[in-house]
Amino acid sequence: MTPLRIAVIIGSTREGRAGDRVTRWFVDQAERHDDLAVTVVDLTEYDFPASYPAEPTASIRAFVREVSRADAFVVVTPEYNHSFPAPLKQAIDYAYDEWQAKPVGFVSYGCRSTGLHAVDQLRTVFTALHAMTVRDVVGIDLLAGEQTPHCTDELRRDARVLLDQLRWWGLALRDGRAARPYVS
Repeated sequence: MTPLRIAVIIGSTREGRAGDRVTRWFVDQAERHDDLAVTVVDLTEYDFPASYPAEPTASIRAFVREVSRADAFVVVTPEYNHSFPAPLKQAIDYAYDEWQAKPVGFVSYGCRSTGLHAVDQLRTVFTALHAMTVRDVVGIDLLAGEQTPHCTDELRRDARVLLDQLRWWGLALRDGRAARPYVS
């Protein structure tokens, strides 16, 4: 069977972000599964324009290709002011059909809230794009003193549950899209 292609999207573009460390930890968890092919999509590597252009730029086309290639997604997002970062919303909006009928999971982080306010808002955005968000989330409280998320059995278990759900939905929806193209 072809491995499920998962794109792990780093949603923060801030200098000094915790997203790099959180993403490395999560990718390490995902790469323990032979049936998953993981790609990191770092928004800092795309030169997105400040305003939405009439025609897609090379960076926009490259990002959309990554979204199109993936069977499933994990969005690694911080919570800033009870929401997710603006560059993440901008990137999400550059693709449309490419998100459809694909599952999205979340690894979030923040201060005390573990980023769940951001996840709640992202669920609404991805639902509007006809993507399927998985139930369970990996939430990391940066104020809990966990500078390296792999320190806790609970977070490892949460990652395993998220990956199990993402794998199930990813395979089911990939088979479904192959048998019958999604129409919105």
